[in-house]
Amino acid sequence: MPDSVPSISVNYANKGSAVKSNELGMRPMQERAYLRRGEQYLLIKSPPASGKSRALMFIALDKLRNQGIKQVIICVPEKSIGSSFHDELLSEHGFWEDWKVNPQWNLCNAPGTDSGKVDSIGNFLESEDEVLVCTHASFRFAVDRFGVAAFDGRMIAIDEFHHVSANPDNKLGAHLAEFITRDKCHIVAMTGSYFRGDAEAVLHPEDEARFQTVTYTYYEQLSGYEHLKQLDLGYFFYTGSYTDKVMKVLDPNEKTIIHIPNVNSRESTKDKIREVEHIIDELGRWEATDDQTGFYLVTTQEGKTLRVADLVDDDPSKREKVAAALKDASQKFNRDHVDIIIALGMAKEGFDWIWCEHALTIGYRSSLTEIVQIIGRATRDAPGKTKTRFTNLIAEPDASEDQVTHAVNDTLKAIAASLLMEQVLAPRFDFRPKSPGGLEGHVMEDFDYGVNGYDPDKCNVGVNHETGTIQMEIKGLVMPKSAAAKQICKEDLNELITSFVQDRQTLERGLFDEETVPEELTQVKMGKIVQERFPDLDEEDQEAVRQHAIAALNFIQQAKKAVNDDTGSDDEPLNLSLIEGVRRFAMDVKDMDIDLIDRINPFEEAYSILSKTMSEERLKQVAEVIAGRKISLSAEEARELVKRALKFKAEKNRLPSLTAADPWEKRMAEGVAYLQRKVKEEQNA
Repeated sequence: MPDSVPSISVNYANKGSAVKSNELGMRPMQERAYLRRGEQYLLIKSPPASGKSRALMFIALDKLRNQGIKQVIICVPEKSIGSSFHDELLSEHGFWEDWKVNPQWNLCNAPGTDSGKVDSIGNFLESEDEVLVCTHASFRFAVDRFGVAAFDGRMIAIDEFHHVSANPDNKLGAHLAEFITRDKCHIVAMTGSYFRGDAEAVLHPEDEARFQTVTYTYYEQLSGYEHLKQLDLGYFFYTGSYTDKVMKVLDPNEKTIIHIPNVNSRESTKDKIREVEHIIDELGRWEATDDQTGFYLVTTQEGKTLRVADLVDDDPSKREKVAAALKDASQKFNRDHVDIIIALGMAKEGFDWIWCEHALTIGYRSSLTEIVQIIGRATRDAPGKTKTRFTNLIAEPDASEDQVTHAVNDTLKAIAASLLMEQVLAPRFDFRPKSPGGLEGHVMEDFDYGVNGYDPDKCNVGVNHETGTIQMEIKGLVMPKSAAAKQICKEDLNELITSFVQDRQTLERGLFDEETVPEELTQVKMGKIVQERFPDLDEEDQEAVRQHAIAALNFIQQAKKAVNDDTGSDDEPLNLSLIEGVRRFAMDVKDMDIDLIDRINPFEEAYSILSKTMSEERLKQVAEVIAGRKISLSAEEARELVKRALKFKAEKNRLPSLTAADPWEKRMAEGVAYLQRKVKEEQNA
């Protein structure tokens, strides 16, 4: 058995609702999207396997029949995903029309280059047919040739929307902005990623404001499954070559996708073929290659024969046979068809293997979207599959390396990615203010407040088991006033948390600087991010957004801590859900107020896990590297501290003191003193 990997375990309700259909044949996510079918600009954010493709079929048919739309053009990032939009007999399940695509117009099946398919798109625009499927690239070339006006009166659907960017170099993003400016077509965008872009926003804020969003969370999706009820996320640090350590985290009895590292990464040996051979040697003894599928037959020490698919070998004759065998529709529900898939750039987005129980990724991945997509390979529901996991195997920084600082940065980024995945996969929060004896939160229908029910004199925790929403009452919480701020608190908190945990200085100080006061991170750093991201919000709304974002991050971290700290008689963590962790944290706190939440270091639990999986020597080394680049207080940070000091004065009728026992009050006073000193220096210059 593999070594235990420190991880977070998210348990789900197992209701089976996500796979049940209504009278029109729609699953819950599809029904939710269909209710917004009249919107001109619609953004559907929903996990892999939730049924986005079919949701689009329902919406497109309604637009064609009832909303005056001439034609529908569906754009997918790669040809293989075009198969998701083949003909579907929707009427067999209750809908009023079937989905049909003339084979001539599914250009993902047509030979030739993307640019060569532009003529076909032009012919389609002149035809009486209604639906066309093409790649993003083909669509870009078509818009370049025909212009945006040629698509007036049509619906444009963009699948895997995270491929789009507002960067001027991203042609699809630029075209999208033109379509929105012209405002004569309908746009439906779909993504399984909860991040608009790792480095660039998908849309400019003014364009994004035009879209109505339908969100179906990972928690809702997985809670609605029939079989899968637990997902574990973990990362494991190692020294030496990963091929010698892979069996510490790989269980040959689990259906696994192994993504080996990019050849340019620190973890790579620079010989990808040899890496695959080494993994196979670690699994057991190679016996033969199956003539029909191209799978390797490998016998383990226990005598079990594994069927291993190699998607790394560049030999076209080999890889095409293996890829075709993996796509064989007749084998989709055959659990024994394949046991382990080894890939490099394949088997990610759009790859459907319902039996996958373990997504093992070797090497740090810079793209959060890529990580979401990889995890999505393991979160399909399948009979007998009750548990699944994602493991990231990462090289420890090594003092002998020339680029030790680069290695430390990768380590920090991997931790940030882990924190973000926890947010993505966790229940959704509905924060409400609470005054002593007040009823601002009040009892909500369909929420479970625990065995004793709702208590008007306490800060209550309510759970809606259908939606996976946690209602949390917090004293002193500022609520958003404007529609924009309310939308941000409802839909975009993960975007802010992404910016926060990816800020290198914030992460370094939170993990390794013992002198850092938590409020510097939760109030100053997060406050600055909110101001930069949403400058048009007034100060009160900015503070409301900041509080909601920090509360969402810290509640998950404290829930994880409560679960990890609660051990059974054999000193193993109990199988508790994050919801239970939130309840336990709330019960342990006498008064749940926003000041208490701001006083929690959001990275303390991440450090606890890091210290368990990384050697003491390496951990010390990382801390030394970070200490070596520690910077003093900046003028910008001082100004943020002064803003907080003025709020302190308004509440306490005095300025913060440099001799205060409270470290946050002292830090605010240091900010005031810093700016006062700078003003005097400028006056004396």
